Amino acid sequence: MSEAVLQKVLDGGRATREEALTLFSFTDMALLGNVAGRLAKRKSRHDAVTYIVDRNVNYSNICVTDCSFCAFYRKEKDVDAYVLPFETLAEKIEELQALGGAQILMQGGHNADLKIEYFEDLFQKIKARFGIHLHALSPPEIVHTSLISKISIDETLRRLKAAGLDSIPGGGAEILVDRVRKLISPKKCTADQWLEVMDKAHRMDIPTTATMMYGHVETLEERVEHLFRIREQQDKTGGFTAFIPWPFQPGQTPLAKEIGAPMNSGFDYLRTLAISRIVLDNIDNIQSSWVTQGPKIGQMALYYGANDMGSTMLEENVVSAAGTVYSLNEQDIRALIEDMGSVPHRRNMRYELV
Repeated sequence: MSEAVLQKVLDGGRATREEALTLFSFTDMALLGNVAGRLAKRKSRHDAVTYIVDRNVNYSNICVTDCSFCAFYRKEKDVDAYVLPFETLAEKIEELQALGGAQILMQGGHNADLKIEYFEDLFQKIKARFGIHLHALSPPEIVHTSLISKISIDETLRRLKAAGLDSIPGGGAEILVDRVRKLISPKKCTADQWLEVMDKAHRMDIPTTATMMYGHVETLEERVEHLFRIREQQDKTGGFTAFIPWPFQPGQTPLAKEIGAPMNSGFDYLRTLAISRIVLDNIDNIQSSWVTQGPKIGQMALYYGANDMGSTMLEENVVSAAGTVYSLNEQDIRALIEDMGSVPHRRNMRYELV
């Protein structure tokens, strides 16, 4: 059955939900990776394996959603709670630009005090001083901002774009099934709301990425459902530039204490990555998550359907708060790509070579 599915997708057919599910029990990992890798090469607009030089800036760690999988957030009264002043953000951007970076990934907690005017002012200041690409605010943050600002999602997106928002990261997707979301992030936006933000953004010519955080309370059927909801949205609007799956990082999170620390193996990661490439036939780029998997599995991902090594991550706070800390600079990433016999090349958010 699974081999027939792999031949079907190589012949240009689309995997169904049932067929995708069978691939999670397929034991021939070499063949699975081979097919995913061949599909990745067909999608490539060039021979390079890409990466981006950017910085993950968390403007605030104050959050009201209490997600059980997160070790990063703080309450407003906590001693280590913060909202970064503009000059601190400016210093971080200056450090990035000194390394040749042209984009910041800016996300934070669901801070009840930061309404739409805060982001308009912040984005305008950043654009006026630096002109850097703003890849900022995941869909749950945008839904939260619209609610506390008492404006629609449409108006929120229009005003953010006018202030300088260039693209939206795909964070906060977790698993796009509300049964799962009610268990691990009940105060965060629903699956439909996440997709609504992406749909509206794409129709405003705001490109976005998409993610999946798996390996916690979801079933394999729900993991597959997540992939198909992403594929269906991409069929409608075509605005996802990349997909990034990564496993739940238990660390000191409340969820790990509830369910026990799951063993999210590199084996399962590579399988999930390959199936993502097979299902998401309408998304050109799949990122390797070396930030959660480390450099060796991150490199192996290039055999299993990934064509991009993601970000140099000059700064990363959320995954590291859970206890997973890997660090690679640009030279390290280029070396990993070259060791695979590929050509490394910087890119921008739209996957144009720079």
